[in-house]
Amino acid sequence: VCRLWRECARRTLRARQRVAWVSALEAGPAETHALVRALARELEQVHVLPQTVLYIADAETFSGHEESHEQKKARKRNSKETAIALEKLLPKRCQVLGLVTPGIVVTPMGSSSNRPQEIEEGEAGFALLFPKIDGVKIHTFHFSKDVRNRVFDESKFAEAGLKNNPDLRVVLLFGYNSWKSGATRFLHQIVNPLNEKSIILAGGQVESFTSLTSENNSAQPGDACGVVGLAFSGPQIQSATVLLDQDVADERTAEAAMQRLKAANIPEQNTIGFMFACVGRGYRHYKTKRNMEADAFRKFFPNVPLFGFFGHGEIGCDRIVTGNFVLRECNDIKDDLLHGYTTVMTLIHLGSAK
Repeated sequence: VCRLWRECARRTLRARQRVAWVSALEAGPAETHALVRALARELEQVHVLPQTVLYIADAETFSGHEESHEQKKARKRNSKETAIALEKLLPKRCQVLGLVTPGIVVTPMGSSSNRPQEIEEGEAGFALLFPKIDGVKIHTFHFSKDVRNRVFDESKFAEAGLKNNPDLRVVLLFGYNSWKSGATRFLHQIVNPLNEKSIILAGGQVESFTSLTSENNSAQPGDACGVVGLAFSGPQIQSATVLLDQDVADERTAEAAMQRLKAANIPEQNTIGFMFACVGRGYRHYKTKRNMEADAFRKFFPNVPLFGFFGHGEIGCDRIVTGNFVLRECNDIKDDLLHGYTTVMTLIHLGSAK
């Protein structure tokens, strides 16, 4: 009987290999962040068993940046407590990466075709829930700057599965404490060795990271600067990314960038989109017109959910990974991956859904 139940459970889980998510777009009582409440309410309704979770929440209300010390103490809303509350809701053997950013990009729950929202102020967040997917491996990593050693030990890349890994397709990178001395130089030390045509690199500079857990790795943010991220490996993964530079400042040029992304011909089924934008863009950049870039994405990708943030710097370029094909040849010159006042749009296709 136990064997039959186990096989029945395995068959059910194999049929549920699509990414799910929980989104929080409404402010609420002071005791808990909206994402904690949404996850507590919705997690049992999500028909996947998460193996990896990426959650991102707004910096202002998650960390209580706008509150005095006494208010923070009274409301008990510092980031560590909120992170612990979120982690307690998730399976114990689940990898968790949690980020805090100045603004959020999120697709409301219910349907992949819901209109994605750029939330530049106010309480918001999301948790992306990745189940075990056949043929796909996702793992977290963390590199912290060693103040005693100016040279980064590149053997750590292999330990993190970022070197000597022929199935590596996508690396999402997030720098933290970017205001620290030497932070930009350290980010270059991480990004430059990974800048290969066969790998999609995308991400940005976040306010902080609050969670980083896995079966064999547990770390908490300190005062140093560093990089955390997710690596996606598997021959069935396809991905593409485009950079919207400073000159992209109206609806026409934003949609032209999405057309470049559409030209990659990435399958839309079982695909997720990421948007990593500068805090200087959004409605201020587009002269008070809100949600411009998210709406442009939705126009060309009507069934792909979009997630991301507004941060302090962007990582990415124009590139496609479907086999060995790339969108833009640059001879032997490495792409410039670190930017400011830009937006990076990325698609990750995780294979045909079961």
